[in-house]
Amino acid sequence: MRSYIQRVATGPEYSKDISFEEARDAMGHILSGAADPVQAGIFLIALRMKRETLDENGGCLQAIIDASNIATADADHIVDIADPYDGYTRGLPVSPFLPAVLAACGVRAVSHGAEAVGPKYGATHRKVLRAAGINVDLTLQQGVQQINREEVGWSYIDQRQICPALHDLIALRTQIVKRPVITTVEVLIGPVRGKLGTHLMTGYVHKPYPPVYEHLARLSGFESSVFVRGVEGGVTPSLKQPSKYFEFRDDGALTEVEIEPEQAGIDQDVRAVPLPELEPSKVAGDDTAAKYDIDQLAHEAARMGLSALQGEEGPGLDSLVYSGAIMLVHLDIEKNLASAAEKIRTAIGSGKAYAHFQKNKLQ
Repeated sequence: MRSYIQRVATGPEYSKDISFEEARDAMGHILSGAADPVQAGIFLIALRMKRETLDENGGCLQAIIDASNIATADADHIVDIADPYDGYTRGLPVSPFLPAVLAACGVRAVSHGAEAVGPKYGATHRKVLRAAGINVDLTLQQGVQQINREEVGWSYIDQRQICPALHDLIALRTQIVKRPVITTVEVLIGPVRGKLGTHLMTGYVHKPYPPVYEHLARLSGFESSVFVRGVEGGVTPSLKQPSKYFEFRDDGALTEVEIEPEQAGIDQDVRAVPLPELEPSKVAGDDTAAKYDIDQLAHEAARMGLSALQGEEGPGLDSLVYSGAIMLVHLDIEKNLASAAEKIRTAIGSGKAYAHFQKNKLQ
């Protein structure tokens, strides 16, 4: 660790990059607890200030995969919905309900996350799904069993179950304050794999990220991936303006796809589901924390998501339709966003998507 820190933490002019194997070794030491917490913090923040290379990102991801629990479902294909682990603070996320919608369309899906992670400490999949009545503490094996059941077809699995050593670093990440390499790579573990293929859906905000995510997704073994320029870095594009996503399939090149909400039959005057009136945050004196009560935000998101699953028109339903349609087109299940959106609306309007959600809830 001393050698790695000496190279990556010598300032903007003299810092040096380290190799894939060195980054893997350093992150492995951190995950095992062998690294002093001060050294671990310096290493992570120095990498961030230097700007991580593809090899450094990849090495850190590989070390996390090495320490993770990964299982294969009894399904040919799995869609991995990887929203930001630090959650949402500017709108009500309904993406936690997307796996159930995809399951209703015959696509097995998984999502994952944690309770509260910086730098945003927003409403996460775990918080929203728990507020909606889902058991968010299933073991990996129990989650896979739910995915295997045809009448369920989806599950949420917490980072505590996927990679306990990584989850144990949340306190250190809180002390670091700024976004470390972990925030970039933790969404790419791929805890549940399909027998023939596993397909990633994640989001980004900043333009340089799609090639970075492509490199990491291929390293992790995803057969295909979709990287959506989504609201708050999530998997749902803006509901009122043109957007884009990048994708790759197998050994094909990364390609850019321009989209508009109208292609999915969406006509909204808001980018995402707006926040209702919320109580002020219970966390005082921390500029990195959200301004609102995040638990209340999560409960409102759960209410909105359940209403959307039951066919209530509005931005919540449109968010599910838009994200789901993108994935159905990517998987070649539908040829365009219009027909894919119609398939999603039918699955929701028939009550099938809500039934898939409830079947998981009742177990």
